[in-house]
Amino acid sequence: MSTPVHSIQEVDALGTKRRYHNKQSLCYIIRSGVAGGVAGCVAKTVIAPLDRVKILFQASNPHFQKYAGTWSGAFQASKEIYTINGVRGLFQGNSATLLRILPYAAIKFVAFEQIRHVLMPNEDTAFRHLISGSLAGITSVLCTYPLELIRVRLAFEVRNDSRVRYVTLFKQIYHESAASHRKLIHFPIMNFYRGLNPTIIGMIPYAGVSFFTHYLLTEFCRTELADSTTKPSLAAGKLDSRGQNIKSPLKTWAELTVGGLSGAIAQTVSYPLEVIRRRMQVYGAVDPTTYVGLLQTIRTIWVTNGFKGFFVGLSIGYLKVTPMVAVSFTVYHRMKLLLNID
Repeated sequence: MSTPVHSIQEVDALGTKRRYHNKQSLCYIIRSGVAGGVAGCVAKTVIAPLDRVKILFQASNPHFQKYAGTWSGAFQASKEIYTINGVRGLFQGNSATLLRILPYAAIKFVAFEQIRHVLMPNEDTAFRHLISGSLAGITSVLCTYPLELIRVRLAFEVRNDSRVRYVTLFKQIYHESAASHRKLIHFPIMNFYRGLNPTIIGMIPYAGVSFFTHYLLTEFCRTELADSTTKPSLAAGKLDSRGQNIKSPLKTWAELTVGGLSGAIAQTVSYPLEVIRRRMQVYGAVDPTTYVGLLQTIRTIWVTNGFKGFFVGLSIGYLKVTPMVAVSFTVYHRMKLLLNID
């Protein structure tokens, strides 16, 4: 039985050794996971204060509803959080975010690269990026959802009279009775999966459209705006997994622009499902004895706020997602160059 080749070396016409990796090797998987994890952590830390305000808006926290619906509301809400809790308040829940985003981003990018390799062993297409991104997003969500729920519940907490601790919150969620949700047998672990259904449904367009749009815009820059947007020197001497010269990477400003536009478009497409998910995730904090399902949550939002209720907080969503996705894609592709993977 032959042993999988982890990396291959070839010598070019000038006698320079160049190495590239088999995408299905353990070495490639680890390196792409490291690149994805670092990218996710950097991106989430950059937008942590905006992320907290957005969750407060989406979940209709009574203390902050007066600020929702306007561009300036996000900054006014941030100012109030800072006044009450200081800088620490703006980053409340961020440590839980990083605990989640490290495996989440690592799994997402590893899954994307592996699925893309299976679907596109010889040629990339936009449609296959869409499918690969959607499947990668679903995979990462299924693996890390309980950490996401804890992160949202921490961000939803605004009291100043007690310090929210992870162990305390974990026990509280575990013992909430409502998630039994009409089932004859109740498994407390399912409490950590409130809102999973809309999350999975929403991840399909969000992750898929994000990778799809990023691919289209990147290829447009490489073909139509190559002189001003690409930097061939970054790819000098580097090979892809097929042993070919890798495509010229985009300049940093172009990479950030492409990533930001990709994030904004994906956010618009999937935002209503994100609002539904946030509502379902925090219901346990509002009333632990009552389970509110997907359809009931949709009806509640519609009756309370109408169509616009599904887009509450979208303005701050753009402020958050645009830089987050921009930084995430940029750091990921720079890390791949640094780690010598394509």
